[in-house]
Amino acid sequence: MLVRVSLIASGPLTEATFLARPNQLLVEARLHGRVIRAHMADRGRLLELLTPGVRLLLAPRDEIGRKTAFQVVGVYDHDELVSLDTQLPNRLVMAALAVNALPQFARYTKIQREVSFGAHRFDFRLGEGQTSCVVEVKSVGKVEAGLARFPDAPTERGRQHLELLAQMARSGQRCAVVFVVQRHQATALVPDATVDPAFARALRHAIAAGVETYAYLCPLTPDGLTLGPPLPIYAADDARPNAEWH
Repeated sequence: MLVRVSLIASGPLTEATFLARPNQLLVEARLHGRVIRAHMADRGRLLELLTPGVRLLLAPRDEIGRKTAFQVVGVYDHDELVSLDTQLPNRLVMAALAVNALPQFARYTKIQREVSFGAHRFDFRLGEGQTSCVVEVKSVGKVEAGLARFPDAPTERGRQHLELLAQMARSGQRCAVVFVVQRHQATALVPDATVDPAFARALRHAIAAGVETYAYLCPLTPDGLTLGPPLPIYAADDARPNAEWH
């Protein structure tokens, strides 16, 4: 079953040349000979991707009140389109859940989005009551030497999410993390302990506590993001397989 979601766009996508990134939420690019500004949803460092002169893929955004006329959709790493839309994985997982394309969650018929637990909010809650499952989705765009790595910048929020999921799992709540690797090639996913050792430790502890972890290779093209095959998750850079992976 093909599961694909289209790129966000209110009009035709267009290519531009990356110039600079003044802050996390803004990029400057050259489009048809003029300098424009575009909104950036991905707050990762992206140092290996956003280098002067690379090609960006932009979507026009003309909503009232927006300060920028474009949204950055992706960047080309040579000929490979890499997503810079961190909400795209959530849309893909929602589409997959709706058609039971993720067999580990197929028994649930009720899907709630953006569910709060205390001060934290998780992407999905499937089902109701004690048999429900809390699901958090993580967007992965960094691949090195065939390994997808997350995160590419320290993430306090991500660590806290894992710690809360581990606490919930220990109390009997089913919990899962789904990593959507928005690239064409990778053989496995690892937490990048060189970038955020606290997140890497939290992931290992969450797995030990019973939090389920899944990763999928999801290639991106101008036609959209496609749900691809599952990837193994290694809990550390020493390439020891995660025993909880299915």
